[in-house]
Amino acid sequence: MRGLPPLDAPVEPVTALRRIAWLLERDRQSTYRVEAFRRAARAAHELGRDELQRRAAAGTLTDIGGIGTRTAAVIAEAVAGGLPEYMRRLQDAAPASLADGGHALYARLRGDLHTHTDWSDGGAPLTEMASAAATLGLEWLAITDHSPRLTVANGLSVARLRAQLDEIDAYNDQSDSELRLLAGIEVDILDDGTLDQTTEMLDRLDIVTASVHSKLRMDAAPMTRRLVTAVSDPRCNVLGHCTGRRVGTGRGARPPSTFDAREVFAACAEHGTAVEINSRPERVDPPDDLIELARDMGCLFAIDSDAHAPGQLDFTALGAHRAVQLGIEPERIVTTWPADRVIEWAAART
Repeated sequence: MRGLPPLDAPVEPVTALRRIAWLLERDRQSTYRVEAFRRAARAAHELGRDELQRRAAAGTLTDIGGIGTRTAAVIAEAVAGGLPEYMRRLQDAAPASLADGGHALYARLRGDLHTHTDWSDGGAPLTEMASAAATLGLEWLAITDHSPRLTVANGLSVARLRAQLDEIDAYNDQSDSELRLLAGIEVDILDDGTLDQTTEMLDRLDIVTASVHSKLRMDAAPMTRRLVTAVSDPRCNVLGHCTGRRVGTGRGARPPSTFDAREVFAACAEHGTAVEINSRPERVDPPDDLIELARDMGCLFAIDSDAHAPGQLDFTALGAHRAVQLGIEPERIVTTWPADRVIEWAAART
């Protein structure tokens, strides 16, 4: 079964700290706790193994900024050649899969068309997202940070997007991993349905996932026009979390946007735009009835994690379970395709 394979001793200190962060993210633990291990991993990486070993022997690891009592214990156990006890407990408690079913389809997923890094509102560098994706057995990963209008999420300007594309190219040229990164964006769908990035930059990307993040309570008729315009744009490949709903309780809950789903999905089917099955547990978007409608209208689908951290990439197990329950054929799910086929499909729309 695909998932994070458990680590055995010996394990490098930085690897142990990062794996703990991933396991906490997978379990949806607090950002504060996760970041403590990520900070410690950065500090440990800068120090190097020899210095970590010296400080562990001297009991001075906590003198280093970013390393606390618990993270120091993890480092000390790792440099001593053992399996850190805290990591062992997390691994033992972690379920083999986040979903009760859909395991065969999950194993067929080759990539993910909706992920975020610390270039926008993600919690980890591009290279760590790639490392986690490779560990999960993915063949490719689209990096889709936010576009300029979403300032609250540190959306990428043209200049910053260009710089990110350089980093993606460098990773693909220099990494020893077999994982391939695809250059992408989660572009905002503006009020009139246009896409929030320049035509020049959109044309440079492998993948464009388009989503609504503002005026979610727009009346049904203009929202329908807005979505139809977006998914009909030849530069749009995926319609992300189409209703914008949140299914959590309390202040985290948000009702779905209202629109003529039949008209929107007809446009998706006509133009070859994939409908995203967003796997985040608080989204579960689209709802089941809309997935069934898109299925019956002949749409393609993308099972995506919408991961904002490495441990969240495994959320796609939840999307795969839903796709199986709702009778979506694997061949219609573009995230089961090899990278070359995905790029060819995306480019054919331009």
